[in-house]
Amino acid sequence: MFQRLFSIPLKNVTIDDAFWTPRQNLVRDTVIPYQWQALNDEIPGAEPSHTVENFRIAAGERTAEYYGQVFQDSDLAKWLEAVGYALSIQRDEKLEAIADDVIDLLGRAQQPDGYLNTYFTVAKPGRKWTNLRDDHELYCAGHLIEAAVAYYEATGKRKVIDIMSRYADHMVKTFGPEQDQIKGYDGHPEIELALVRLYRITGNKSYLELSRFFVEERGQQPSFFDQEESLRTEHRVARRKPEYFQAHLPVREQKTAEGHAVRALYLFSGVTDLAAEYEDAGLLEVSKELWRNVTRKRMYVTGGVGSNEYWESFTIDYDLPNDRAYTETCAAISLMFWASRLLQMEADAEYADVMERVLYNGILSGISLDGKSYFYVNPLEVWPEACGIREDLRSVTPARQPWFGCACCPPNIARLIASLGQYIYSYSSRDREWFVHLYVGGQAEQTIGDRSVRLTQQTNYPWDGHIQIKVETEEAAEFTIALRVPGWCKGAQLKVNGEEIDVSSHLHKGYVKISRTWVNGDEIEMVLPMAVEKVRSHPRVRANAGKLALQRGPIVYCLEEADNGDNLPDIRIADSSQFEASFEAGLLEGVVVLKGEAKRVMLPDHGEEELYLTGPNEFADVPVTAVPYYAWANREPGEMLVWLQELRS
Repeated sequence: MFQRLFSIPLKNVTIDDAFWTPRQNLVRDTVIPYQWQALNDEIPGAEPSHTVENFRIAAGERTAEYYGQVFQDSDLAKWLEAVGYALSIQRDEKLEAIADDVIDLLGRAQQPDGYLNTYFTVAKPGRKWTNLRDDHELYCAGHLIEAAVAYYEATGKRKVIDIMSRYADHMVKTFGPEQDQIKGYDGHPEIELALVRLYRITGNKSYLELSRFFVEERGQQPSFFDQEESLRTEHRVARRKPEYFQAHLPVREQKTAEGHAVRALYLFSGVTDLAAEYEDAGLLEVSKELWRNVTRKRMYVTGGVGSNEYWESFTIDYDLPNDRAYTETCAAISLMFWASRLLQMEADAEYADVMERVLYNGILSGISLDGKSYFYVNPLEVWPEACGIREDLRSVTPARQPWFGCACCPPNIARLIASLGQYIYSYSSRDREWFVHLYVGGQAEQTIGDRSVRLTQQTNYPWDGHIQIKVETEEAAEFTIALRVPGWCKGAQLKVNGEEIDVSSHLHKGYVKISRTWVNGDEIEMVLPMAVEKVRSHPRVRANAGKLALQRGPIVYCLEEADNGDNLPDIRIADSSQFEASFEAGLLEGVVVLKGEAKRVMLPDHGEEELYLTGPNEFADVPVTAVPYYAWANREPGEMLVWLQELRS
């Protein structure tokens, strides 16, 4: 029997936090309406979407041609999922009415057999399920299912669940091992985790079994994709290696993360879900081995993954270039999804540490502070002039974009921020444990044993490591509160009702566990000292040899040209240098900045005319200011740098 944890339902969590509440409000009040306009082609100067129009055409309400990517349906699905999470936080009649109209449109676009995909209904009628490798049918279905679950949980309205259950029933009939079924799987995993979510809502085990079929069939020989391709006369997409699709080996034999990063991590999330539902220790170990490969050999300090622009993919261990880092926003988000699932299977702070790292750095960098522009790619070094001319930097932009032709990232980040409440806490009814994974101000309610308990968390995290937690319960309740001690923290301190608790003697897999009979009004005070740390890479990360990065608490920092002038790689940080942290309310909507001393090379009088010089460098002292990586490119365009040259004394 696995020791599973369960997220506290989103409706039971209220975020009241100086850092996150404004961002959730931004998603509800600005991002969701803005993205609705984008999906309806109402943003001047932005890439057209045509997504909503495609559904109207599929429903027979317009006469026009399909426009957009083959996976365009998924943009509307992720938007609807974000709406569901936003409505879980606060009901909004106007927004709910728009969403209900969208759901009605989905119903009208659905085919009599349950099939629902505008690309094949409009652009390729009669050719559904003929190119699973390239055409994202099951991927789009997965996102529509996730949207249905989120919206149903928020509103209790079953219509969208019924629509997607009809679609899932169609898939159950279509796919499987029988002679009259398709013995295949999608080129872009997503349906696997979505079917598990639908199973948990409906109790229909055929959805769970289909998810397992997709996972177990992937990578088997003879190759389904080769067989499928042999039956096609059209070859719309250039042939890619099976690694791109995570189909090079059966899933249970995969030991390294290969191919397209988002596809891989969606697959691994689904694998973890199946391990939980079937209590499959072997499948869980597969997920954990892949996790170790990703997070210990293929992840950036920001939590970004997928270093290669070609195929948007993983490459080899320790290949983490900074200026060419692809690190798609969706890949960072999918890493958080996977981390949270492993965390529910094994309460180990290693997973929560990565979840926090990617949340505050690699995910938040993907959206501007005003919520109206986005990064698809998140490099760790930017030289704007070079980006504009070098082919190997073609994916890197020094400024966020209002929308994309391939717009998977903007609605993805909206749904993540809107659903943040479900990542903060977990509980185990069997063991009467309540875990606090993320430090975010607000309240949460949950029944532990037979007692209803509320925890109220107050903090100024991530700028300050002081956390206060108050317990409210009508009756005394015996259970355990487990508080994460982040991996970056040294010297954590803890008090319960003013009495000091020895952290080290209560520490288990990164969580301080306090077991006692809690009464109303009990208070916990935790202090996580936030020193400015100089972070260095494993020596095999060639791009970072002789370099360091700055981190304080969960926040990774960078230098911007706006504060430090151009040619940022010329800046050297001494190993003995000290940095002062201070909060600047008027900068980048309020951030802690780091200020210290650095050195730059002093050119001799004739140096400007020489490309190469002999003799030792001479250095000049210069002030340096670092800002949070997530907030870069919110001022004037310019250079940016995370990894800095280290000058050893």
